[in-house]
Parts: sequence; structure tokens; C-alpha cells
Amino acid sequence: MAKKVLSSHSIGKIVILDFGSQYTQVIARRVRESQIFSEVLPHTVKASQLAQDSTICGIILSGGPASVYGAKAPALDKKIYQLGIPILGICYGMQLLAHDLGGKVARSERREYGQGELTVKKTGLLFKKLSRKLEVWNSHGDHIEKLPKGFVALGTTENAPHAVIGDEKRHIYGLQFHPEVAHTPQGKEILNNFLFEICRCPATWTMGSFIEDACQKIRAQVGNGRVILGLSGGVDSSVAAALIHKAIGDQLTCIFVDNGLLRAGERQAVQDLFERNFKMKLKVASAEKQFLSKLRGVSDPERKRKIIGKEFIQVFEKCASDLQRSSKKGAAPFKFLAQGTLYPDVIESVPIGDNPAALIKSHHNVGGLPKNMKMELVEPLRQLFKDEVREVGRELGLPREVVDRQPFPGPGLAVRVIGTITPSGLKILRAADAIVIEEMRASDWYYKVWQSFAVLLPVQSVGVMGDERTYDYTIALRVVESQDGMTANWVDLPSSLLGKISSRIINEVKGVNRCVYDISNKPPATIEWE
Repeated sequence: MAKKVLSSHSIGKIVILDFGSQYTQVIARRVRESQIFSEVLPHTVKASQLAQDSTICGIILSGGPASVYGAKAPALDKKIYQLGIPILGICYGMQLLAHDLGGKVARSERREYGQGELTVKKTGLLFKKLSRKLEVWNSHGDHIEKLPKGFVALGTTENAPHAVIGDEKRHIYGLQFHPEVAHTPQGKEILNNFLFEICRCPATWTMGSFIEDACQKIRAQVGNGRVILGLSGGVDSSVAAALIHKAIGDQLTCIFVDNGLLRAGERQAVQDLFERNFKMKLKVASAEKQFLSKLRGVSDPERKRKIIGKEFIQVFEKCASDLQRSSKKGAAPFKFLAQGTLYPDVIESVPIGDNPAALIKSHHNVGGLPKNMKMELVEPLRQLFKDEVREVGRELGLPREVVDRQPFPGPGLAVRVIGTITPSGLKILRAADAIVIEEMRASDWYYKVWQSFAVLLPVQSVGVMGDERTYDYTIALRVVESQDGMTANWVDLPSSLLGKISSRIINEVKGVNRCVYDISNKPPATIEWE
């Protein structure tokens, strides 16, 4: 089949077939950073489905933890290779395409992991304008022993003579290393060569175009129906609210749930903010007793998340029912529940049986929804990363206090009180967290980092305050920098700032006599403690 070519003014996209790599979503981000829309699909997608989409200008096969010879190795519809669409296989994706097309893959005597040096043997389009020696990041145990017919080696590393392969006539390429990660310094240039030189994809995807497309999809899904949205005042729900309101106006009603797990002054701040900046319907539901009652005695983080997710839905359904009863005769029913679910929420919450990647945690927007939920979900941000959501917010004209607000977990302080939740523990954490936020803002560090917050540990230790012995709790400070929340590094804050935060918490928050600083990265740790 002849290669499909899009004209330079076409709207195109890259499809990424997911084989369970921890970097699949990073590939999607890198493509979008080049203003090309990317869509992640399961590796089980059929060639016939892809053939029906004329906007696809390239396909990327992700990496993954499996071996092509494994008993349960994820496979690909081999007819995809015949579509005439350029293909780039990364790591496992490269090994799979080599195996499928008649090559031979073998187990390496020595696993290649970490930094390596690539020697480019043939520049071609893939390495256009790049040097002959490139630093790359490897993570593989198999290697290609025999090339498929029509392929040549384009690059080598010390342990892999076929580190980069290509069939330039069919525009099918494979990389043994990961160009999408920051540890491959010129990886973006390699990807861009695939996107622009080989796929000839147009750079037409912007947040403006996303908003236009999202509004059309929302209108098509909702029709004349009405939507309720759980508004927390955070970035995700606020941007989702603004986007949906732009699409359907007064068909949207926002519900702010006071679940007793909010930070100090949050309820009033959200009400004030949306009265000032939004002209949309807002109902406040007081449900603190309901949530804390259900969470009493629960210490397991997964149970906390699922309980909170379930209670949210019940509150929404009751509010929707109340709103429906109070509506004018003949008003459309509330059939839709809107959420600010983001792509990382979805990736981290996919059950192992449905995706080659492992489950990290349940997100209350994804893993906690009861099967008998009466409303249909509207999730306009589901394919976006956090930084993209912020861009959408700016495009919609939201103020910085909303758009650049640090992420706050859906389950709220429930996952920052380690172990069982009590009113006294929440009171301690709220007071400590308020000090962290206040000092981060005063020092101009708040907007420089991804997240900064306090965690209440179920650890008591001996201290001395004045002339008295104390036996009080410990607060952990967590401050990280990140681009999208998928990976994060702890921030080396000035010791003077750390000292001031610690001193204020210990002196001002009754029940705390010790502060510690969390200096672990993600991975291996997560950003939140639960």
C-alpha cells in the first residue's frame, strides 16, 4: 500500500499504541509539545479502525516490560504495517516490529540500562541535522539479532549493533533507546524528524484549537441535557467548569462539596472566587459529617479513595435530585456528571487486566465510581496533562490564582493524614498546611514549585517546650518540582525558609513538636504519601 501523505495544511495526529511502558504518556507529551495532537490507543486496536481515520499521519509503538517471546507478550495487528502510515517503534515496539516483519530478537547477555552512546551509521531523515555521536537512555534486555528484509542498521551502541533500524522505503523505523525522556538530550530532535520529515505532520494543534474541538464534543454529547460538576476550586475542576460553561452555558450547575477534608478557609475562598470570576450556577453542599462518618477507623489509602469517590457520587446524585425537584416544570433532567479527570489520573488508575502497565493507585475520579451510577460522565480534560490544562485555563481567561494553583488531591486532606482520620488530626494538619502555603507565597516560592504541603504522620515523639516534656505529633514537609506530575524531584529550599516554616508550625500548631523534610523523588516515591 502506498504511503499516506498529508498536505501541509491538513489537520493530523499521531497515534501511540500502548504496550505498557511507564513512558507512554511522556511520548504523548513530547508529540504535543511540537503542536501535533497525539492519541494513545491500546495495542489491541485493529488496522481497520486506524484505516478509517484519515487524520493519522504517523504511528508510534511504545516500549513495555514484556519480551516478544513471552507467553503473554502484547501483540499487534500485523495489517497495521500495511497501512502505508509511517511507524516508529521504541524499545519493545522496535523489537515487536522486527519480530513481526521477519527479523530475529534475542535475549542480551547483558541488559542495557541507563546512559549510553549512540553512533549514527546513516543519517537519513531520522537523524537529519544531528551529530554522529548522541547520548541516549537505554532500558532493555532483548536485542535484535537479525534484521527483517528491507531494513538496515542506522545506529549502534556498545552492546547493540542494531540500536536504530529503518526501512526507509516503507517509512518504518525502530529505536532501541527512549528518545522521549530528558536523559536523551537530543531525543526531541529525533522525534521531530520523525514527525515533520518522515510523517510530514502539520503543527496545527494548539490550546485554542483544543477548546474549539472540546466545545463541539461537549455540545454533541450533552445536547439539551443538564450537567452537574463537582467544583473544588482547584485547577482541574475550575478549568473543566469554565470550558463546559463556554460550551453549554446555563445547562451547567456546579456543586461545591464541603466534605470536611478541605484546607483552612477553602469553602469561603471558592465561593468568593467564583462569585467574582464566573457567572454560573453554584450550589454548596455541606457533607462533612457524612464523609467523616464513612471514613472513621479507615486507614488503608485505597479504601479511603474509594469511599470518598463513592460518597461524592451519592452527594452529587442527591443534589441533582434536589435541583431537579426544584426546577421549573419541563426542565431537562440532570443526566451528566462532569469531572476534571486528567490523563495522568487515567494512566495511574487503569487495572492491570486492562492494560500492560501496573496499577499505581486509584484516583477518585476514575477508580471510585459505582457501577450503578445514574449519570453519564463528561470529562473534557481526560486527554490533557496538567501543564496543558493550565494553558487551556489561560486561554479561557481564568486568573492566575486559579490557573497556577498547586495541585490538590481529589480526596483532599484524607491522603495527607496518614492512617486513620480524626477531627483533631484534620485540625492540626489544616493549621500546619496554612503556614506552609503562607510562607511559600511570602517567599515567592509558591509558583516556582509543583507542590508544597504538609503531611500529618501517625508518629509521636518526645520533645521539650518551655520547661515541660511533650509527646506530640510529627509534620512532614513535602515540596517537589515537576512538569506533569508523572515524575518529580524534591526541591532544595533555602534552609532559612525551611527553618521558618518548621519554627512556625512547632510554635503555632498545638499538638506538633517535630518537623521533617521529605527528600525522596518520584519514582520511587509518589508525590502524595497515600
